[in-house]
Amino acid sequence: MPDRTVSSTAQMEAHKRAVAQIKESYTALPDGSSPRLAKATTNLFRFRDAGPTARLSARDLDKVISVDPESRTAEVQGMTTYENLVDATLPAGLMPYVVPQLKTITLGGAVTGLGIESTSFRQGLPHESVEEMEILTGDGRVVVARADNEHADLFHAFPNSYGTLGYALRLRIKLLPVRPYVRLTHIPFSDAGKCMLAMQEICDSGEHDGEQVDFVDGTFFSPEEMYVTVGRFADRAPYASDYTGMRIYYQSIRTRTRDWLTVRDYLWRWDTDWFWCSRAFGVQQPFIRSLVPRRWLRSDVYRKLVGLDQKHGVTARIDRWRGNPVHESVIQDVEVPIEKGSDFLEFFHDKVGMTPVWMCPLRAGRQWPIYPLDPGKLYVNFGFWGMVALPRGQFDGYHNRLIENSVHELGGHKSLYSTSFYPRDEFWRLYNGDAYWPVKRAYDPQGRLLDLYEKCVRGR
Repeated sequence: MPDRTVSSTAQMEAHKRAVAQIKESYTALPDGSSPRLAKATTNLFRFRDAGPTARLSARDLDKVISVDPESRTAEVQGMTTYENLVDATLPAGLMPYVVPQLKTITLGGAVTGLGIESTSFRQGLPHESVEEMEILTGDGRVVVARADNEHADLFHAFPNSYGTLGYALRLRIKLLPVRPYVRLTHIPFSDAGKCMLAMQEICDSGEHDGEQVDFVDGTFFSPEEMYVTVGRFADRAPYASDYTGMRIYYQSIRTRTRDWLTVRDYLWRWDTDWFWCSRAFGVQQPFIRSLVPRRWLRSDVYRKLVGLDQKHGVTARIDRWRGNPVHESVIQDVEVPIEKGSDFLEFFHDKVGMTPVWMCPLRAGRQWPIYPLDPGKLYVNFGFWGMVALPRGQFDGYHNRLIENSVHELGGHKSLYSTSFYPRDEFWRLYNGDAYWPVKRAYDPQGRLLDLYEKCVRGR
């Protein structure tokens, strides 16, 4: 314990130096430039041309400061990846309340943007486990925001603000106890309505077959084939499957009713193949996969390849050379009330046709003004990521706009980590401009940071 205390104290002192450095860096940025964090990784999918920008150094803000097993809390710097955070908490028998699926999502990024996983049916979204945030605001101040202090307005508006109100430098989060293994049960369905009903019953009761469940998500392969997957912590396991090499997790869902994973491998079960998106790079072919080092089978490698393709237009040129139709990127996560989930799946299969689709139930514990989900209401997050051929005569945004319209007609909401096509008035109505703008004016009165519409829709 003394060693841990000394280490934590040293880490906090290092954090204070890093805060002073980024504050000085922010003050020194040229006038008229839009600050952008200089991060090693990103999980955003906005590839539009940006205006004049200045890179804001976030050096030395990527560490876990401390983990306290007694209070079940952690002090974490904002640029810390969940991979590093999980590696720090698991030895203490703990994990964050919600661990997003991809290793290089940062804690600050998940809190100011999107983060969701199979604990969300009970624990909500990552920001709901945050007790305190230290934030560099648009006007250059460093403030500590909590739900009960003078910066409560910023604390509540920060989720889904995507860096337009400021940057999280340090967060204190609550942690959950874990056990060594997770037992999985994949429940098949051939009818979307029955699938949604079963998912709701499991989430409402917190049980399946008379046992408590700790994790719930699902996978849609076709209108006749979909699965709800429930997970339960276990102290022992008859075996532990490995999906970090030749075997592929999402394919196992279709062939196994019961499975076992170590808790760490469960948390990162989707990362090795970026859900199923690694197939676009050929690495689900056994021969090619056998040649790829395991350290390259991870989401951030694929994300860099996508970025290079977007930058150089390789796929678009090949499609033109082959005479293929123009494709649109459809990379979205949307939340739809569970009672409308089968309606959304029917629309999506008919109008977009992309499979598989990830299904993850979530329930917000309270109202968060900039991402206004109804507290206590069960939603399903549908995640879909890929390219879809455009009908003749249609332009980029066609499918995405259809999806936006459908989601909101069904009473749902859409995350803003990827491209959006809303008209300005519609956007501010859906994302609660009445709540956003007073906080924006209080903490960024000169508009040094882009506002939410300019950043997430116009892509500046």
